[in-house]
Amino acid sequence: MSIGSKRPAETEGGLISPSFAEAIHYISRDHHNFSFSSDHQPVLTISPGELVLLQTWDCYRGAITGPENALLPIDDSLINPATGPIFVSGAEPGDTLAITLWDIKPGSRGVARTYPGNGQLQHLMKEPFAQFFEVNDGWVTMNEKVGFPASPMLGVIGVAPESGEIPTMPAGKHGGNLDNNMNTIGSTIYLPVKHPGALLAMGDMHAAMGDGEIGGTGIEIAGDVLFSTELLKSIGTQYPVTETATTWITHGVAVEDIPLAMQIACEEAAGLLVSQWGFTIEEAFIFLSVQGNLGIAQAVHPSTGTVIAKMTVPKLSACPKPFNVTGVDHV
Repeated sequence: MSIGSKRPAETEGGLISPSFAEAIHYISRDHHNFSFSSDHQPVLTISPGELVLLQTWDCYRGAITGPENALLPIDDSLINPATGPIFVSGAEPGDTLAITLWDIKPGSRGVARTYPGNGQLQHLMKEPFAQFFEVNDGWVTMNEKVGFPASPMLGVIGVAPESGEIPTMPAGKHGGNLDNNMNTIGSTIYLPVKHPGALLAMGDMHAAMGDGEIGGTGIEIAGDVLFSTELLKSIGTQYPVTETATTWITHGVAVEDIPLAMQIACEEAAGLLVSQWGFTIEEAFIFLSVQGNLGIAQAVHPSTGTVIAKMTVPKLSACPKPFNVTGVDHV
């Protein structure tokens, strides 16, 4: 539904974080797909700046409800439903779509599961295992011994790829299952637009997830997301980029090849330093070596599929954002 146009309030100090009550669009988790494709018909049309309340399923589409079905086998084709797609008015190929996650509100119960043959400690696992978590007032309770603050994030966020249809399980240049735990409250994710309207979709909420997601899951949970979009016109990025209050982060994606994913993440960061901020490649290389942080977003070895690396760049006056938009049209 649409009930008008409203942008987050602005002050001299920047944007004031809006509340869910200010959303002017709503999209139910019932509107979802298990792939990204330009053939999917949009279920909602929005304009840049408008606030959207979007519901997500957990990665299992609600199939895991309690101990009685905690280890229920679920086909990969039914994993990671992404709510959408959403048509963003004005988005054209060659643009960059910026999605700001203003708030993420997970549900009250989540689950993490792992299996022999899945994840970095799979050789120590003798049988499947599931752990339920209670989430209340920003606090996660794992069991009588372990509790910790929630850090909700979205594992899947993407747009229609340049060609073909890509399942929501892998990551790629279109975004998809990036599983970067910095795609969280207050972050902005930049995605390259390849089709009119971009066709944005998101899902795979986690109440918390560690770097690497080494067991194959975070705390898989359903919930609500409040977001808005902006467009950087005629500015393109090869891979998704995430911006936080203090850093910006490039991604590298490869199939079962962590060194290659790391190389791509580094190349993406260096490329932005050179093309956007006037570094030489030599300066970019040295700067990333002394100030950048190279890490892993997703690596569930020995599972098949994509692995994701990330290069975190601190915001300095020489490179305060991933893109230098001074004098560039953006809406």
